[in-house]
Amino acid sequence: MCGIVGYIGHRDAYPIIVKGLQRLEYRGYDSAGIALFDGEDIKISKTKGKVEDLKQKAEVANNLTGNLGIGHTRWATHGVPNDVNSHPHYSNSGDLVIIHNGIIENYDTIKKALTKRRYTFESDTDTEVLINLIEEVKKKEGVKLGKAVQIALNEVVGAYAIAVFDRQKPDEIVVAKLGSPLAVGIGENEYFIASDASPFIEFTNNAVYLEDEEMAIIRLGKEIKLRKIKDDAIAYPDVLELKLNLEEIEKGGYDHFMLKEIYEQPRAILDTYRGRLLPDQGLVKMAGLDQHIEKFLNANRIIIVACGTSWHAGLVAEYIFEDLARIPVEVEYASEFRYRNPVITHNDVVIAISQSGETADTLAAIKLAKERDAFVFGVCNVVGSSISRETHAGAYTHAGPEIGVASTKAFTTQITVLTLIALKIAKEKGEFSASKFHEFLTELENIPGKVEKALDSNNIVEEVANVYKDSSNCLYLGRGYNFPVALEGALKLKEISYIHAEGYPAAEMKHGPIALIDDQMPVFVIATKKGHYEKVVSNIQEIKSRKGKIIAIVTEGDETVKSLADHVIEIPETIESLTPLLTTIPLQLLSYHIAVMRNCNVDQPRNLAKSVTVE
Repeated sequence: MCGIVGYIGHRDAYPIIVKGLQRLEYRGYDSAGIALFDGEDIKISKTKGKVEDLKQKAEVANNLTGNLGIGHTRWATHGVPNDVNSHPHYSNSGDLVIIHNGIIENYDTIKKALTKRRYTFESDTDTEVLINLIEEVKKKEGVKLGKAVQIALNEVVGAYAIAVFDRQKPDEIVVAKLGSPLAVGIGENEYFIASDASPFIEFTNNAVYLEDEEMAIIRLGKEIKLRKIKDDAIAYPDVLELKLNLEEIEKGGYDHFMLKEIYEQPRAILDTYRGRLLPDQGLVKMAGLDQHIEKFLNANRIIIVACGTSWHAGLVAEYIFEDLARIPVEVEYASEFRYRNPVITHNDVVIAISQSGETADTLAAIKLAKERDAFVFGVCNVVGSSISRETHAGAYTHAGPEIGVASTKAFTTQITVLTLIALKIAKEKGEFSASKFHEFLTELENIPGKVEKALDSNNIVEEVANVYKDSSNCLYLGRGYNFPVALEGALKLKEISYIHAEGYPAAEMKHGPIALIDDQMPVFVIATKKGHYEKVVSNIQEIKSRKGKIIAIVTEGDETVKSLADHVIEIPETIESLTPLLTTIPLQLLSYHIAVMRNCNVDQPRNLAKSVTVE
């Protein structure tokens, strides 16, 4: 949520910041702004709406010059989306300017105290309160900007990633982080600031990711210095070499990032198991798992914490771990787990799943699990993210950047990693014979090719989408391994097409949802020949007898369901536990095509953000 971009150096800041903001649009936002400083004048442009609206406003006002600048995309928390509440914000003197991701929870108390000291406020934001608190500290204590930021942040409660500059210091930007991501790109006598590395990848491959409760004073001609906000201790930056490339964050000829990412799944799955899946040697190798395998082998249970699509991947993993590795599993919404009093022991393994590695609720769940002495294993996609640093060990998915807000390749690569973990544990526990283990490894190796084949259904899916694009409600049904896929299919449709949809276990249809079925209700049924096929066929017959419209995902060559369904979409055959990697493909395509036909903003659906970094 929200996006930060900043630059200080020898280049014109405006084009760098605007392009950077466009690359952060996937994070979700409702307004945007930019502040540029040419050494004399600070020029701010900001507006409700999109970055394109900001560009037009800045160019009309000719607010384009300066070698220092900060920009922001805002997702409203305190104060409605409008021009005034958009960032950046000035201090009362006009000397200090700030952009801020996060929430200052005690802003109202601070605002009342500042009001008594004759500070005035134009906006309804907590951010304007913070910049004026920094100014008050700077005046009262007689300190420089960096120290004023540090003192002020010790007085606030909440989460933040901030960038601040002072009219009196044209060669300096101060940044700080707690609970919201912030990266600093390091170039030749220039620095880039952003919520992730995508805004500056064409300029430098070197970056520092701030840890929680760290700040940095970035000065031209000086090496970056990190300090701890609480105690002023010096922190030594770990400069990472970025593996991201520009091509990965561009659309590459596709109309939308979501469609590009759907079609990237064969490669993403291959990249995720590359070097880990070794069928010829009968091995699964995963460094983070291998070093801590005893934790899993001796675990009383596995607790999976996640949100959204990652939670659905966790539900698939519950079936996989219990079926293959015979370990009890509980899957928890991180947002609920963190606020109750869960029973956790040192014999539990907690697996935290997050595409971004920055999900606030999942990070809080990790901290709770660590406090209770559980072993915490992370599964995320973004190298250097907070979850990768907070967990005891983990595994990256290697999906590459996922820009579309609706997760697609994150889901399938998370399932791939979790399957590898389950297979490794099952083999170590002796749950598999050598031949059965080899069969699983070989079939998983073949999945990218089968996903390619599943993508061939695109034209059929588009025809189905055209029939049901104007539906008001939809049901998604699945059983066993494919019940979570039904949930995920419904979520995708809701997220990007704004059609109400619900996923259910197929057998639960008789416990309520069957009352909704009539000749206007599309029902998407996952009916592969693996698992509870006959039971699902019986559910389909119940829908048909009530005139519901049946769209079935079936194993290729299926004739029984084909004779019952209004539409059939085929996928290749595979082992039951791997079917979610294939059945989800046509449902992703379906939600995409319906959203396009309804003229929805596919990559940036309303009210949603890619990474939920605040509660």
